Amino acid sequence: MEIITTPNPKLRQKSTKIGQITPEVLDIIAQMRKSSEDWEKEHEFELSAAMAAPQLGHNKRIIIVREDLNDKKNPNFIALINPEIIKNEGELTSDYEGCLSVPSIYGLVPRYPKTRLKAILEDGTEVRIKAADGLARILQHEIDHLDGILFIDHIKDKTDAFFVLDNKGDLQPLDYDQNIKDNKDLFPDE
Repeated sequence: MEIITTPNPKLRQKSTKIGQITPEVLDIIAQMRKSSEDWEKEHEFELSAAMAAPQLGHNKRIIIVREDLNDKKNPNFIALINPEIIKNEGELTSDYEGCLSVPSIYGLVPRYPKTRLKAILEDGTEVRIKAADGLARILQHEIDHLDGILFIDHIKDKTDAFFVLDNKGDLQPLDYDQNIKDNKDLFPDE
């Protein structure tokens, strides 16, 4: 399946809770894993760390997260069904984020450095997760997708916050006034 990108309205819809783990739910998870792997093969310098079901057009509360965020050769993802943040901790810290559904653009996004959440695994096991740093950021980013929120929505001071990946894999500043300000696909309400 193809990953949907802005301005597709499905990215802005709130996802519905999963009542039962059905073959359809397991099929969506399989599609997410395959799409993440396929996307990554086409992006030499980028890692598909996670994905939310709305990114494939399924407004269901499902996310997948890579098992090992430091190993691009390990394509295993853990699925979390109905993930719900219980508590965020610490002071907001800005760091770089990108998104499969906002192609070519990165931003400095404020997030909490620690988060606690509960979710259900594919086999129906209920889990509670404590995450810090990069994993906490990824989980907050993906759960935002389930509520129709994109990372760009968190960027308040837009002038020095956007970047683009160059052909060497380095982030380069992107001028907000020249490149982004009038992009109605990213900021339809502005």
